[in-house]
Amino acid sequence: MWMRPAAERGRRPWSIPVTVFAAFVLTSALAASRTLAAGQSASPHGKPAETRRSGIVGPGIEHIEIRRGDSSVGIGPDRWIVNVLVVDPSRTRLALGRAGDKGVGTETTSAIVRRLGALAGTNGGYFRTEGPYRGEPGGIVLQAGKVLSEPYRKRPGLAVSNKGPRTRLAVVDVDLRAEAVAAKKIRRRIDGINRPRLDDELILFTPEFDRTTLTGPQGIEAVVEKGRVSAVRDGSGNTAIPRGGAVLSAHGKAAVWVRANARRGVRLEWKTEARFDPKPPFSPDFVLGGGPRLVREGRAVAGHDPGTYAAGFADARHPRTAVGVRADGRILLVAVDGRQPERSVGMTIAELTALLLELGAVEAVNMDGGGSTTMVARGRVVNSPSDLTGERPVGDALLLFRR
Repeated sequence: MWMRPAAERGRRPWSIPVTVFAAFVLTSALAASRTLAAGQSASPHGKPAETRRSGIVGPGIEHIEIRRGDSSVGIGPDRWIVNVLVVDPSRTRLALGRAGDKGVGTETTSAIVRRLGALAGTNGGYFRTEGPYRGEPGGIVLQAGKVLSEPYRKRPGLAVSNKGPRTRLAVVDVDLRAEAVAAKKIRRRIDGINRPRLDDELILFTPEFDRTTLTGPQGIEAVVEKGRVSAVRDGSGNTAIPRGGAVLSAHGKAAVWVRANARRGVRLEWKTEARFDPKPPFSPDFVLGGGPRLVREGRAVAGHDPGTYAAGFADARHPRTAVGVRADGRILLVAVDGRQPERSVGMTIAELTALLLELGAVEAVNMDGGGSTTMVARGRVVNSPSDLTGERPVGDALLLFRR
């Protein structure tokens, strides 16, 4: 877990947790193709180097638990417990579940799975961990054609489509353009979507966020309904967000623009446009921010992500959650336990990349990890979350349903 400096865009203290390791790859690459069900591979000293157990979660979903190193007795520095869901995309769909079905607030992964009736799931993207905006996403969220959170520092997103005969995934970079347009086509850039407002910023709040903007009184807010300003609230904040409409919340220089162009009855609209690179060969049902990208076209690319991460994020061993797709289209949801020396030490980003390549991923991205890393299957948490208090409430989850 790490927290963004308060002075930095004033947004999002995040939950983020996070080489290729020779022993890991050399002892396990061959074993991976031979031990998909219960079994062991032996080290040169006769101790079990790896144990795998597998079972069926539901139609098209296999759960594999991998134990590497002698985690049962806590010997040696390299011990890993990895849980993998291998998903048939023709029998299963992958959906985004948001805590409380809102843009703020937190809920455990297991509670989201249970509440929405999913067969299995993992935690999802980065999120703010404290304050009134707790649970606010830490990166791009696009759902049902609406941009609900903007990208952060050019970090990639996981794009998913369940249209057609199978679920498809892609890892994409997202460039967002958002602006408010007043009468006479007077335009102003929108600085953020569904997040705290900083000095001189214009923020768009949509109904998917919450009932109100949760803002303080130091600004002005224009309520937009049916394309026109229905109310202007200056110096009060925490404005109710109308269904089918939005609130444009401004401070400082942005507030000057709103006061000049957003009088009651004036036509005012907002436009958001997400551009993808590479452009996926489908229209996404949703895009969820993650990062860094781990695998691209079957090659390791971790370390080339332009997104900025906290010190120790990549090179220290942490619990990790990742999503990948194989060449045959099968989806991989991966949870690596960590911060538990007697059980599992966690992975660096390079180690996680090597694991995804070993599992056959041709595209893969890291998601939120650390204390957030959770996998639910067969109605229970199958990994060991690292927080001393147990399973951490998160902002969203990736959910598997029968098609």
